[in-house]
Amino acid sequence: MTQKLFYILMTFVSVIAYGQVELRMKPDKSDYNGKEIVNLTITLELNGDNLEQQSKIQLPDLSKFSMIGSGSFNQAVRDPESNVAVEQYITRIALEPKQKGKIRIGSVLVTVNNKIYKTEPFDIFIRDVEKKTVAKNTDNDVYLNMEIEDKDVYQNQPTLAVLRVYSKNIDNLRKVKNINLPEQDNLNVHPVSFRRSEIDPSGVYNMPSQILSMFIVFPDEAGFVEVPSVSASVNSYSNKNKIVSNKVKLNVKKLPEGSPDCFKNAVGNFKVDFYHEAKEKIEAKKPINIILKVSGEGNLSDMEIPKIQASPDYEVFAPKITSKVKAGIEGIKGYVLANYILIPNKAGVLNIKTEEFAFFNPAEKEYVNLGQETLNLTAFSHDQVLESRTTVEKVNEYTNTLLETVNSPVLKTTTFKVKEKSRFNWKVLFINLGILFGLLIAYLIFKNWQKKRDLKKVKSAPRDLGSVAETERAITENLKTDVGDYFSYLENLKDSQNFDAFFKTAEELDSEVRNQYFQSSKEDFRQFLESYKGSLVAEEYRNLSQRIQIEKFTPVKSQEGISEILKDIINLYSQISK
Repeated sequence: MTQKLFYILMTFVSVIAYGQVELRMKPDKSDYNGKEIVNLTITLELNGDNLEQQSKIQLPDLSKFSMIGSGSFNQAVRDPESNVAVEQYITRIALEPKQKGKIRIGSVLVTVNNKIYKTEPFDIFIRDVEKKTVAKNTDNDVYLNMEIEDKDVYQNQPTLAVLRVYSKNIDNLRKVKNINLPEQDNLNVHPVSFRRSEIDPSGVYNMPSQILSMFIVFPDEAGFVEVPSVSASVNSYSNKNKIVSNKVKLNVKKLPEGSPDCFKNAVGNFKVDFYHEAKEKIEAKKPINIILKVSGEGNLSDMEIPKIQASPDYEVFAPKITSKVKAGIEGIKGYVLANYILIPNKAGVLNIKTEEFAFFNPAEKEYVNLGQETLNLTAFSHDQVLESRTTVEKVNEYTNTLLETVNSPVLKTTTFKVKEKSRFNWKVLFINLGILFGLLIAYLIFKNWQKKRDLKKVKSAPRDLGSVAETERAITENLKTDVGDYFSYLENLKDSQNFDAFFKTAEELDSEVRNQYFQSSKEDFRQFLESYKGSLVAEEYRNLSQRIQIEKFTPVKSQEGISEILKDIINLYSQISK
């Protein structure tokens, strides 16, 4: 009896399964950002040998979307136990939403064996859709488009923007000049690159396109922030037209709650170094340099760095801020230096502390509190500093002072200066005494020769002056400056931190090189360089002259800033004097 009931049940199930049709449609999720693609999967399953699909799958109204792509495949199998054929048709559609909010996707229809099957409609939610539009210059048929891929960022978190130009005429792409990046109070914009890419022959509407520039944007307030248009000009022989790009809206998320009290506006990943570079002993009532270095990647150029806390043990002055940063596609990377002048008020142990520093790491979505940085130094009284010096150190100090006095670009005596060492060096002492003795003999010989030359009267016979070209060539050779001597001398002045003499020698070098090319003023020399050396060299000369003047009158000069200027001096004047 049980066996009969089992066979009856199996027969009933096979009759139900025979000729079964299943149609369904589902999205990959129900909530989307404006930049996300909506993926729909439509599945039609036919279970039976006598089922015939009489119509194609009819899609619902998708006018609120742009069709990005679609694909389909089918497979057919036969169940070995029931001997029933099963056919499955799968279609996938990728859609780009045109509007935000709740969107209803209707039913999919299909006709099988004269019967219409349909799916149930459903809703999806789209947040912040931005239409992709480009600004157009109708006269020249040139389009500018600003593209920002990541529109959901935190406050002070960078996002990369790409400026692209489109035109049906490839020649118009080369005419776009004078790019002006957007400016707005709630945005900080930093250029990454103005290097143009290769021309892409297939862009929007099959128009050739080219990337003009890339820049990063730091929004400093939460909410919907609109990035203003980028402007440029299209230069032609007849006129000059201005074109602008589209605007882009960012969804700036507010930073999470629970920030430390010391958090200000640093967003990224950073570390702090606090140190004193000089190795000589610290003397009370004498200024010393303290360096606070913040390095990493994030909003380095716009964030607030920690300060040194005030204390009755010392007096601290406002720092000189220098930075060496580079904007990249993920933010600003490098370091910022705060060079403090600090004067110990008394002898003894100095416990120097900074303010607490914290930052928000968007990658980990958490706050990081680095706390305080502490620097322990020992200051000595003036008498203690003098007592600690040995007799040899006093002799070496006197020798160094004399060598600095008689130094010149021809005789590099500063290379023989004595550096402080922990033990006595007889070899260095004898070398310095020998140099002093040699300089004294050379001075006496020079004065004796000068006296004889003044007493001696020599009548020189007239000589042939030669041609004008020969005379000009001889004058040029005589005026040619050996810049290598100046470079070595500037290096010595930089190492000895004699900055006044450094800038004076730099002016002498500039004057000598200008006289070599018969140019009296710097502006005439810059125009001369632009004509004979190119606009790039002339612009480097102008920028270097400005930097030298700024650094020259800066109250506190840094070793690193002087090193950068010396490096640029060597590179530029080596090119000019070739």
